[in-house]
Amino acid sequence: MSLMNGKRGLIVGIANDHSYAYAIAESLMREEAECLFTHLPGDRMKRRCEKAVKQLGLDDPWLESMDAGSDNDLDRVFNRVREDFGSIDFLVHSIAFADKDWLRQGAFTGTPRDVFTQALDISAYTYMAMANRAVPLMPNGGSMISMSYYGAEKAVPGYNVMGVAKSALESATRYLAAELGERNIRVNSISGGPLRTMSALAVGGFGEILDWVERKAPLKRNVTGKDVGDTATYLLSDLSSGVTGQVIHVDCGYSSIGL
Repeated sequence: MSLMNGKRGLIVGIANDHSYAYAIAESLMREEAECLFTHLPGDRMKRRCEKAVKQLGLDDPWLESMDAGSDNDLDRVFNRVREDFGSIDFLVHSIAFADKDWLRQGAFTGTPRDVFTQALDISAYTYMAMANRAVPLMPNGGSMISMSYYGAEKAVPGYNVMGVAKSALESATRYLAAELGERNIRVNSISGGPLRTMSALAVGGFGEILDWVERKAPLKRNVTGKDVGDTATYLLSDLSSGVTGQVIHVDCGYSSIGL
């Protein structure tokens, strides 16, 4: 039997077929998971997500528009999941946002208040908000993951306010895990290495980061979407039944190197 046979879950964050969320969905579906999807509001975003999901082999996917910054929209989507399916077994939070004008070297100190609060809201608070709505849909337990990055732990040039937001996300992971463990719900985060996604390309000097990691990481390469997707499937499957509150680095070993 496949790892995810009989399991259903919601994946938030597929922008196109280059995103981490896409790679996670690809791995989950290979293991026979039933995947539900959301996309950013707007026809263009819907078409982009539909195109990516179709490449996964789904011609008629469960797909809903969702503005994660809106409590009403979060309520609507999770209520729709409950009405259509009753329950889920997993949740994938793979969204983040910060104004790209402030994701460049030398711009951190001057970060405006509204840019800071929006970054923390979309990149970190929404994991808590989605977890809160997912808990009633997991009466028999479940597993949740979010996507982080090494810039949450160390200052990465140009990552700036997004690094602060990812630090908050990793802390939220631990607090959610502590609170939801008694419900048999596991909460983890994956700290993935740099990947050429839409959001990553907004970070100033991203190409230099890729070059540096390839030279310095023990595996002498950058991470692939499949590396992260397969780790996500492990964390969402019963194989990781004793793992919660963790930030798992999938970065070809880069985070283990001092220089």
